[in-house]
Amino acid sequence: MQKAMLWEPAGEGRVRCQLCAHRCLIPEGGRGRCAVRVNRAGTLYSLVYGRLVSQALDPIEKKPLFHFLPGAPALSIATVGCNFQCEFCQNWEISQYPREHDGAVLGERLTPQQLVAQAKSAGAPIIAYTYTEPTVFFELAYETARLAAQEGIRNVFVSNGYLSEEAAREISPYLHGINIDLKSFSDEFYRRHCGASLQPVLDTIERMVGLGVWVEVTTLVIPGWNDSSEELSWLAEFLRGVSPDIPWHISRFVPAFRAVDRPPTPVSTLRRARQIGLEAGLKFVYLGNVPGEGEETFCPGCGGLLIRRHGFYVLENRLSDGHCPDCGAEVPGVWT
Repeated sequence: MQKAMLWEPAGEGRVRCQLCAHRCLIPEGGRGRCAVRVNRAGTLYSLVYGRLVSQALDPIEKKPLFHFLPGAPALSIATVGCNFQCEFCQNWEISQYPREHDGAVLGERLTPQQLVAQAKSAGAPIIAYTYTEPTVFFELAYETARLAAQEGIRNVFVSNGYLSEEAAREISPYLHGINIDLKSFSDEFYRRHCGASLQPVLDTIERMVGLGVWVEVTTLVIPGWNDSSEELSWLAEFLRGVSPDIPWHISRFVPAFRAVDRPPTPVSTLRRARQIGLEAGLKFVYLGNVPGEGEETFCPGCGGLLIRRHGFYVLENRLSDGHCPDCGAEVPGVWT
């Protein structure tokens, strides 16, 4: 176990976790909503520090981050646990592992120093904290990111956006990019299907942009749950209001976990959502889980093709130092 960051004593042996928007009040011997932070004798500990359940070398496009070092490999890591309980989770086997296995925690023991060394050995210029929810393994992510940044390695989160303001400000000096899941624009959806609420996620999107972290957003469109044109319009208009430069990834749902009764998202629905995003004024709207469609990056100035992709792979990148080679327009992103 590792002593946790971002908590305070709350009296009578209890502690208040300040890591995410749940701000769990945890009694002696109890765990937080994430199931991987435990109160032992009035001190909060992480059960997953250095317990890696997943490691892979992924193209950065898999996160997805399309405006962040295109084509670069990212050492991608995760522990078990999550502070959400999404019925439609695509990685539920590891995100919900402690809940599904009576609180059990598993994973290969690796230190932040070893992870940074692995990234360097693999020639990976990025470490991605992903697959589950990096907020719940914050201590590991923080120390790894700090060491990685010293070595010139970039750090990115793939997150549900529920990290607290304190956590966001703590990690931001070492965090270069983040993809935030904006699962719906309905608080009822968040409460019913995720065990969370909407507003903290909206706050995190705005906060991360304000902190200078490169932000992209993903929405998994689920038939009958969050696919109405009205809701998609609200969501797109919110993003446009934060910044029209935020890339929005609209992803196809595949039945999983407790949402196997939902059908896969029709491609026509994804196309409609993309059009809604473009009409709202977003400059970069992409389709996910539909290889070969809606994956290209076009110049916001002249409309010329800049980056051609297929699935997670870059086939052609015409950007010149972050600018369009045809009209010279600057394209928002992290390119070098």
